Amino acid sequence: MSSSITELEHCATRAWVSGRFVFIELTDGRQIGFPSSRFKLLRNASDEQLQHVALRANGTALRWEELDEDISVSGIVEGHFQLPLPMAA
Repeated sequence: MSSSITELEHCATRAWVSGRFVFIELTDGRQIGFPSSRFKLLRNASDEQLQHVALRANGTALRWEELDEDISVSGIVEGHFQLPLPMAA
């Protein structure tokens, strides 16, 4: 008997930025946030550029057109970031 494992693709219903943190709300109502410093292009973006986040691909990706940056919602939910958290002082 063969079986296949289907990976759950997470979807967001909205995305927003507060300060230097990016937030998403998932279809199940959970809200997840992360510091923009966890991604190279977002870390160096201006506050104004960071605000211009949009949902794409039926809510499965975040897009910053001006920065040419795309981040998958599933990657965020699974904790896949480009950069580590900065060390606390």
